[in-house]
Amino acid sequence: MKNILDIKKTMIALLALFVISACDDTLSEINVNPNGIDPSTANPNLLMPAVLAPAAQDYLQLGFENMAGAVQHTQKDGWYSAHNHYAWSASDWNGWYGMLRTNDLMEERAIELEYPFFEGVALTMKSFIYGNVTDIWGDAPYTNAVKGDEGGEANEYPIFDSQEVIYNGILADLKTAAAIFENAETDVVNSSADLYFGGDAEMWQRFANSLLLRYYMRVSAKMPDMARQGIEEVYNSGMYLQSADQDVTLDYTGGSDDVWPSIYTDVDAFTRWQACETLVDQMVSTDDPRISVWFDPVAVQWVADPDLSVAVDSVIRADGEFVADGSVTYTYLEFMDMRDTKFTRHFDPDEVTYDTGLYVGLPPGLVLPESYNGNPDPGQGIRNQHVSQLAPIYATAGSPGDILKARIISAAEVSFILAEAALKGWNVGSAEEHYNNAIQQSLNTWGKGDEYDAFIAQPGVAFDGTLEQLITQKWVASWTAATEAWNDYRRTGFPALEVGPASDQPVVALRYPYGNDELNNNTSNVNSAIDRLEVTQYSGSVGADSPWSKMWLLQGTNAPW
Repeated sequence: MKNILDIKKTMIALLALFVISACDDTLSEINVNPNGIDPSTANPNLLMPAVLAPAAQDYLQLGFENMAGAVQHTQKDGWYSAHNHYAWSASDWNGWYGMLRTNDLMEERAIELEYPFFEGVALTMKSFIYGNVTDIWGDAPYTNAVKGDEGGEANEYPIFDSQEVIYNGILADLKTAAAIFENAETDVVNSSADLYFGGDAEMWQRFANSLLLRYYMRVSAKMPDMARQGIEEVYNSGMYLQSADQDVTLDYTGGSDDVWPSIYTDVDAFTRWQACETLVDQMVSTDDPRISVWFDPVAVQWVADPDLSVAVDSVIRADGEFVADGSVTYTYLEFMDMRDTKFTRHFDPDEVTYDTGLYVGLPPGLVLPESYNGNPDPGQGIRNQHVSQLAPIYATAGSPGDILKARIISAAEVSFILAEAALKGWNVGSAEEHYNNAIQQSLNTWGKGDEYDAFIAQPGVAFDGTLEQLITQKWVASWTAATEAWNDYRRTGFPALEVGPASDQPVVALRYPYGNDELNNNTSNVNSAIDRLEVTQYSGSVGADSPWSKMWLLQGTNAPW
């Protein structure tokens, strides 16, 4: 996988492509940048990184932020309503459609220049981006989207195509892309511009086919015959991601435009991320070796001590001894400086109850998460010393080759998809073999591959042939790519997530409401899309455009509830 080289310079150059144009010829002339790039002569090598980088980064941002909270990988103890409680208000999709405009120009130039490789890249990224849009919102502009420069009401105010149309278009484009890559020449490709694969057409073919597997399984409840045939065809081709070193990723290198979302800038920002109890309990119960890669042990571990003369010690202890100054709290940075020291605090179990684990997760959807597990100093800005937070590497900006990557799709995900297809009775080999391979590849991804034998033998991990176990392990493996876990939950109901008391509704939210840009400027078309949503018993007073209404993909499936 290639590192991001100089995205900022590329983006500045690309801004010149989209100079403001007006109906008045004189104004158009004034707005031409004499130092800019004429779109009609743009080189696809310059356009490609301006699609690949933000697509990967925005997907990571989504999966590490709100979706990680939605599927209970993490919770926050500050600024937490959207993360913990599904408080998803009107959300615009401008960033995704901005990428699609650049991608559309790349496709046009690829066809004009007869560069099939770039056409395949454009079709693959178009599919990935539209896939995210329709997964998150539902019906969306597709057929007439990103055509505003062509004029006409149909292009300037595009209709919202149904999800069925969009998913069928995604699948068709990915099949075309995979066929293009099979014979595409790459002599015109600047390898540094291909931030994913350095101009490797075979890896792009594997990527396109792996996305096909993802989206065939996505629509399998609505289009089962097509999904079965499509997944069997990709499996028989053998051209899909098969090892962790083929994961489709983008490095976070620590450059000015290229830093991990939870980078430590101040204690108030970084320490609000906490491990979620749902994920921690699953990992602890199976002795999952990945837990130490993703989360930090509690800074101060509770110890039950019936001999205490008070309910709770007012001091923390280091290696069994009282800390000299008797301090109850340290700052995050002080704890990091002393992370090799084991701190404890004691309580009388007959008087109070605390979680004594080395890894402790924050329960989902709490009303006052900042006070959980006896935090002696609730509030933002000070670490909750009795709850696990992100491992220290997630406080860094990132550097080439480390684990801080935007992971778009992985070999582990692909193997889980094939295992699920095999459970359905489709002709893709052994479900157990694919499941075991998925576990191995995920452990390899996180540097724990040598612990596979012990982990796969754990009760609850050893293959039992159930969809619940398979999706639960896929949910764990989707760390930092939680959008896929959310999509899987919506269509299967697994894992069986229970929301917390502060959630507006007693079930997990299913979609983002449409954004104000569409509501204000494309009102008729967005309202038609809203009318096609299914109001559920949880839609609430918001009505159809609610996070708890069902899009076409879920209508008639009884999923996830």
